[in-house]
Amino acid sequence: MFKLDPIKKMNEEERLKYMNMLLKSQLSSEKDDIANLSNASAIIMACVERLNWAGFYILRDGELVLGPFQGLPACNRIGIGKGVCGTAVKTKEIQLVPDVHQFPGHIACDEASNSELVIPIIKEDRVYGVLDLDSPEKGRFTELEKEYFIKFVNILNEYIDWNNV
Repeated sequence: MFKLDPIKKMNEEERLKYMNMLLKSQLSSEKDDIANLSNASAIIMACVERLNWAGFYILRDGELVLGPFQGLPACNRIGIGKGVCGTAVKTKEIQLVPDVHQFPGHIACDEASNSELVIPIIKEDRVYGVLDLDSPEKGRFTELEKEYFIKFVNILNEYIDWNNV
């Protein structure tokens, strides 16, 4: 059972540490990868404020396909090199975008999104997809969050068999 009351009294870094602790606890007690990714996106939404979307796109047959998420319905497929998510896959680099409207080729799945943080999921030098976070606030994402979401993806890589997702 998740206890979220303590989060109300935490500062940003404490929340992010708690989020990663919850993730590790969840993943260590469940073997189903889809269930784990679904709960991972729910953990993000419970622990991180001012988001309107958190979830995964999984690389399949040369394109990103929508995976487990929390938020409004989203784009089903994104081409490699297209939008923020596709760019993260193509470059194998984190995309911290303070204003998505300034990002060339941005794909607006939710018109309310104004900033985005995308962490490519890379294990043994192979890209499996991305963790995508959207916010209605411009400039919403911090370097501290970037650091903790890198750790979040590293925890996922310890437990998720991406070949089965």
